[in-house]
Amino acid sequence: MRIEDVRQHPTTPLTSPAYAPTVPRFTDREYLNVVYRTDPDALRAVVPEPLQIGEPLVRFEVMKMGDVSGFGPYTEAGQAIQVLFEGERGEYLHAMYLDNFPATASGREVSAYPKVLGSPRLYVDHGALVGTLDHGTLRVATATMGYKHRALDMDTARDQITVPTFMLKSVPGYHRHMRVQELVRTQITDVVVKKAYTGPARLQLFAHVLAPLADLPVREVVSASHILTDLTLAPVEPVFDYLKGYAQ
Repeated sequence: MRIEDVRQHPTTPLTSPAYAPTVPRFTDREYLNVVYRTDPDALRAVVPEPLQIGEPLVRFEVMKMGDVSGFGPYTEAGQAIQVLFEGERGEYLHAMYLDNFPATASGREVSAYPKVLGSPRLYVDHGALVGTLDHGTLRVATATMGYKHRALDMDTARDQITVPTFMLKSVPGYHRHMRVQELVRTQITDVVVKKAYTGPARLQLFAHVLAPLADLPVREVVSASHILTDLTLAPVEPVFDYLKGYAQ
């Protein structure tokens, strides 16, 4: 294979890529969001500067992807922390767990999503919307919300989905130094909200050394939402370079 041909293959393995070279479109992406108040000291231990913490709020989310071009259906769960960057309010994506390897590899390599493999589920059980996350054979999170108790304003739902998000992109080199270490920003703009509801909710997190969601403990559940959307993820843009001026 010629050098110019190698350059046309952006993923590994070279001849059997881990994910399709396409921009995925999400159809019928279903969210369960539970926003809760946590320990400010716990947030300060995990949120990287120059992001700033205001109110100590975390959003636990479970997303059921009904149809995704290039990946197929899958489910994802994680934590997003409310932050400030240069006066702009947004969320720092702290952890994401999903049951689809191509989406995991693409999220980490093409963008900066902090994705690892896990076993999340989203389903309805006797009048409750239930979101769970397992790591291996152990339960690490259980969220419940009253199923379609009250309609949620569509604009409010859209604002929840399209909040700016920040992530840490780290690419190690071959000799114990970093090749890339950047804070990046993205924001979903191509979104259609189909349905949106709110209602009472509860959230339990269980300690696990490899899935430490409980390190951001639940002090108070603030709000919850159940949203159905179509959307396309926007590309990320670097906003801060941790290695600038650093002699490697």
